[in-house]
Amino acid sequence: MVEARIERSAIAATAPLMRWLAVGVLVVAAASAAVSAHAQGRGPGMGGHGSGPGLMMFNGPPEHIARMVDRMLDGLGATDAQRGQIKQIAQAAAADLKVQHDGSRGLRDKGMQIFAAPTIDAAAAESLRQQMQAQHEQASKRVLQAMLDVGKVLTPEQRAKLGERMKQRQAMMQDRLQRMQGQPGMRGERPKP
Repeated sequence: MVEARIERSAIAATAPLMRWLAVGVLVVAAASAAVSAHAQGRGPGMGGHGSGPGLMMFNGPPEHIARMVDRMLDGLGATDAQRGQIKQIAQAAAADLKVQHDGSRGLRDKGMQIFAAPTIDAAAAESLRQQMQAQHEQASKRVLQAMLDVGKVLTPEQRAKLGERMKQRQAMMQDRLQRMQGQPGMRGERPKP
């Protein structure tokens, strides 16, 4: 009976610590996922599942962006003027998103500090989460504005063709993802010797 009370007391004493640890892990995981998604162009509305042309068009040096725009517009009958306008839109968005991405490094570092501290500060973790959410919202709005600007340059027919192409691409990517999930190592499984 006494041992049971001591055990319950020990469990009760460690419960808050475990909750704080879980908060810290979630903060770091959220930061890592957001950064990883941003870097790979898979964030919401940025080339991930269910999105449009994606962040890849708004990521990288000007030459890369120009190639991505040209690839996106191939087969749409886009004029040189349209291509030039869209490249300018994409490069301006890329510059804005790079500034935002560079600013996120400080938030990631702060998340690691919160997690690694002897005592995890829940208020600081929540504040950081809100800052990360605001930054994600700002990036999402910037991508949306760029896509709207691109849409204004294209004709309705060109947008329809591009939309169909994106549907096909998304279906291919979904199929590839499903095939990869069946492979060893893709779900935490170890390959068989």
